[in-house]
Amino acid sequence: MLFVLDGCQCAFPLDDCSRIFIIIFYRLTRLIRPEYCGLDFVTLPRDTTFANKSNIMRYDNKQPIKVGPEDGMTISVVGDTYRILISGPQTGGAFACIDMIVPPGGGPGPHAHPDFEESFYVVEGEVEVNSESGRYIATKGSFISIPKGGVVHGFKNKSETNAHLLCTVVPAGLEDFFAEIGQPVKFGELIPPPHFDEETIKRIENIAEKYGQKVFPPDYLG
Repeated sequence: MLFVLDGCQCAFPLDDCSRIFIIIFYRLTRLIRPEYCGLDFVTLPRDTTFANKSNIMRYDNKQPIKVGPEDGMTISVVGDTYRILISGPQTGGAFACIDMIVPPGGGPGPHAHPDFEESFYVVEGEVEVNSESGRYIATKGSFISIPKGGVVHGFKNKSETNAHLLCTVVPAGLEDFFAEIGQPVKFGELIPPPHFDEETIKRIENIAEKYGQKVFPPDYLG
């Protein structure tokens, strides 16, 4: 549950009984003490996770969020370098944006996430997007949107230069998955992917499942 009071936000998990109580309390308050109508709330998805769970109070959601050209957590995820531009705690769990550098041969294998939408804008380079609907070469200026519902998809950089993508996920949460499986690196740094033995693959599959994703074998889409 996300509360907004006097421009500040706070979030904490609530069970069903607590949610019902707060809704009733809120409605009664609006009738009895209308001067308290500045209190409002938004229900977040039950599985919303935050990279920094201790960050209960957050910035006023009406204030612009400014991110410098090298700001944000930078992590290496299976050989790609991702920079978290904006995360769930900053948007009330509504969305997250990730800046992606994908080297030649890089990119995630087949996977699915039925509960959130994922969109990509190709800033530089190109990637081959593969899904159950077929293949598509996304070049500079292309935009790809993966809707909710669990369509299996993945992409690969088959060119000889780095690809630069801007990824947006709605709602937030994917950035937490990246933070858990990734390795912190310097801005712009690319490191080789880890060795994918059976234990590593199983660990990533388990973590992915925790964040509402399912990972498929590399040849799943042919």
